[in-house]
Amino acid sequence: RDAAIRAHAALKDGWEEKNAKAFLSRLETHAYPSLGRLPVEEIDSGRISDALLPIWRSKPAMGRKVRQHIATVLNYANSKGWRTTEAPGKSVSVGLPNQPEGENYVAMPYEDVPAFFAYLMSKPDSGGRLALLLVILAPARPGEARKAQWKEIDFAKREWNRPAAHMKNRKAHTVTLNKPAMSLLKRLYDQRTPGPEDLLFPGRGRKPLSDMTLTRAMRLAKRPEDVHGFRSSFRDWAAENMPHIPDPVAEAAISHLVPDKVIRAYKKTTFPKMRRELLEAWGSFLFDEADDRS
Repeated sequence: RDAAIRAHAALKDGWEEKNAKAFLSRLETHAYPSLGRLPVEEIDSGRISDALLPIWRSKPAMGRKVRQHIATVLNYANSKGWRTTEAPGKSVSVGLPNQPEGENYVAMPYEDVPAFFAYLMSKPDSGGRLALLLVILAPARPGEARKAQWKEIDFAKREWNRPAAHMKNRKAHTVTLNKPAMSLLKRLYDQRTPGPEDLLFPGRGRKPLSDMTLTRAMRLAKRPEDVHGFRSSFRDWAAENMPHIPDPVAEAAISHLVPDKVIRAYKKTTFPKMRRELLEAWGSFLFDEADDRS
C-alpha cells in the first residue's frame, strides 16, 4: 500500500486524469485485501495471481487493469531499490485461467503468432498474405495497411507516416518500422518500382483490398481469430516480455492516442527510442521463435 501511494504520487502527472484517479481506488478494492500489507519484495507471481483470481473471469477488463497497476507499483519499487526484481510477467499468466471471450476482436495468443507468421512467409505472395504480414509486424489496423500508399513510407527514417484520413481517431500518426517490416517493404518496392500514390497492396482495378481478403488468408491457414486481434496479441506480448517499457509507449506503438504530457514526461528523445526498441524486439520475437520451431 505504501509503495502504491508513493508510485501514484510520483507518476500521476504523466497519466490521463481519469486513470490517475482510478489507480488507487482499483488497488484499494482488488489488490490491497491480499497484497496491501505485504513488503513489495515478498510479492511474487503466485500472490499476484491469487489476488486477481476473484475478478479475472467475472470482470476481465478490470482484472487486466489491476494487473497492470500492480506491475507499475512493483516496477517503481524496483527502481527505488525497495525490491530486487521487476514485476513478474509470464509466470503470472500461468496461474490464471483464460478469460472469457467478450465483444472485442478474437486475438491469437501471442505464443502462436511466430508459427503463423512463418506459415505466411512460406506461402506464395498474395495481396492478402502480404498485407497480413505488415499488419502483424507494424502492428497495424487492417484498414491502415489496405489503404497505405508508398508516399507514407520513409525508408531513410524507417517510418510509416499514416495520414489522418486512414486513422480510426482521425489523427495522423507515425509508426517506427522494425527490420523485418523494412525488408518486406523494400522487397515489394524493388519488385514493382511503384509511384508515390500507388497502394502498397493493390487489389483489382488498383483499388484497396477488401477486409475479407485478409480474413480469407486467416481462414486458409485454419485460424479462427480476427485480423484486428494482432494488436492485442502484440500488447499481451509487450506486457509480459517487455516490462521495462512503460504502457504509454506500447499504446503509442499501436497508434492509440497518448497525451502530450505523457510524452513530455518521458522526454521527446526517449519516447521514440523506446518505441523503436519495442518494435524491434517484436520483430525479433516473430523470427527467432519461428526459427526455433522450424
